[in-house]
Amino acid sequence: MIKDNYSIIFGQKSTIACILSGKSINKIYLQRNKKNIHVEKIIQLSHQFHIPIQKVPLVKLNKLTNKNHQGVIAQISPINFSSLSTITQKCYEEGKDPLFIILDKITDVRNFGAIVRTALATAVDAIIIPQHHASAINEDAMKTSSGALAYVSICREKNLVKTLEYLAHSGIRIIACQEESKSSHNIYENNLTGPLAIIMGSEGHGISYHNLKKAQKDFFIPIFGPIDSLNVSVATAVILYEVIRQRKFGI
Repeated sequence: MIKDNYSIIFGQKSTIACILSGKSINKIYLQRNKKNIHVEKIIQLSHQFHIPIQKVPLVKLNKLTNKNHQGVIAQISPINFSSLSTITQKCYEEGKDPLFIILDKITDVRNFGAIVRTALATAVDAIIIPQHHASAINEDAMKTSSGALAYVSICREKNLVKTLEYLAHSGIRIIACQEESKSSHNIYENNLTGPLAIIMGSEGHGISYHNLKKAQKDFFIPIFGPIDSLNVSVATAVILYEVIRQRKFGI
């Protein structure tokens, strides 16, 4: 479903200019079977700048605007996406242990907004999202985060597996938070200090197999009542505050 609460740019040359100007673009919608040199340029630039592109029927584009869109509409993100390598380097230069949250297929905008709000409260250095299968970055996300989205760095990465490899090579320990299993560890009985990246998966799909393989450890949050799981935004808050407790007050 296409949301209508984005700022949009439409038209082929306008979209090309928007990409080249450095604006953060959430997604580009392209009319199916539309072909010309400008469309080819848009596709090439979308790959170059890691912008998601989706081919849709004409009727969907017409729902967004009744103006001459020429088969191309770009959704402008309300934030500027950040460079993960720049943030990582800055943390180390400042003598700080990086703290990252990685969201694997978390598409619900309310969960995303709540996670962003907690991330700001717990001094998370960046939230890492995939290029595809991620929550929309729009006015709803800004609202559900109570404005925190304007202050938290968001890194959109094309390939999470390669991103996890980069983090590991940068000296950052990668852990995964999921439901209790034979291999998982209680978060309250383990050291969560030092450079850390925490993978959180969606409630429906969990953490993907390839991403889970890149984690040094997987952790669970103990549950003592009759329910068997927590909402992902609540689970993220629980583990982040345990990280802060250990960093500030000792293990």
